[in-house]
Amino acid sequence: MSGDHLKSTVKILALMVGLLAVSACSLPRGAALESEIIKEKGSATPTFQVVEVTRANMPAILQWPDAGWHGHYHWPKTSSGSDASVIRTGDRVDVTIWDSQENSLITNPGQRFTKIEGLEVDGGGSIFLPYVNKVGIRGLTASGARSRVQERLEAIIPSAQVQLSLQQGRNNAVDVVGGVGRPGAYPMPSRNYKVLNVIADAGGIPSNLRNPQVRLLRGSHTYEISADLLFENGSKNALLHPNDTVIVEEDDRNFTALGASGVEDLIYFPKDMVTALEAVSLMGGLADTRADPEGVLVLREYAAGAISPSGAGPQMQQVVFSFDLTSADGLFAARKFPINPGDTVLATESPVTNARTIFGLIGSVLGVGSQVGNAVN
Repeated sequence: MSGDHLKSTVKILALMVGLLAVSACSLPRGAALESEIIKEKGSATPTFQVVEVTRANMPAILQWPDAGWHGHYHWPKTSSGSDASVIRTGDRVDVTIWDSQENSLITNPGQRFTKIEGLEVDGGGSIFLPYVNKVGIRGLTASGARSRVQERLEAIIPSAQVQLSLQQGRNNAVDVVGGVGRPGAYPMPSRNYKVLNVIADAGGIPSNLRNPQVRLLRGSHTYEISADLLFENGSKNALLHPNDTVIVEEDDRNFTALGASGVEDLIYFPKDMVTALEAVSLMGGLADTRADPEGVLVLREYAAGAISPSGAGPQMQQVVFSFDLTSADGLFAARKFPINPGDTVLATESPVTNARTIFGLIGSVLGVGSQVGNAVN
């Protein structure tokens, strides 16, 4: 190769290397660097708070308010009720009156009984019977109502005997909506009817339902619990009330996975609580050649009312939690840190990736330069 050619090649290579170095920050990447995300940390007027999570500060962080949680309201504990059903407005009763007297007021000649069917309990809690007018039976069991009717009849028909059967109405039933084998309205067989009883009667919860949540609507109150916790803890088997509604749904809580990970997507909670370390696993882990294990970030936004200038909670609404997964301290902290619904978990790009890319490009250029020199020679 002549001297002029050599000088020309060196100049071209120097120019290309310079251009590569200048454009390093704009090389194609799948995620931001940690330093780019938190560069505002040292400014005079930061707009978000950066918290490096360690085992030392985890107990304090666990006392911070939950952000993004919904549902999971207080759940009523179990209790016991009567094994008999209680009559309510809208129920219907069938009354059969037996009388052996030949000239009975209530039977036709040759008959020993008369049957009155479908008597609806009115808004006042009563039913109407011939000769005795209204009889109040609301709040009584079927046996108690029979005794009440018998007592009223004795004054005019001393020899009469009464039978009474109950057909419960909508006001004495529990509605089960979705997430079970057979949704519908289920009459309460007794006042000792519990949430697991009605779920079983409704065909149970399908096994393919993701982390099913059981919601109980009672008047203006809403209660919620995960099916796993309900099944494993007998104290949570709540006693049902008439007109309760039980809803079974998949858990819709989720977090966003971004960056140098196996998955970039909206990820739903597979169980009640997900830790930062479990979140990384649900994201498909960190990309071996791209991710910075010292720069796993959780971005979270708190309500204005959760701000605590004293330091007992978040000092700003927007907080970036930073984890170093290359140390035992960081790994143990990540095992304890709970992910909240609506969080963003970001696996940042390793700065080494850019360096490797630059060196690879330089190597390619040098290879091209060598080929040019060989061709000239």
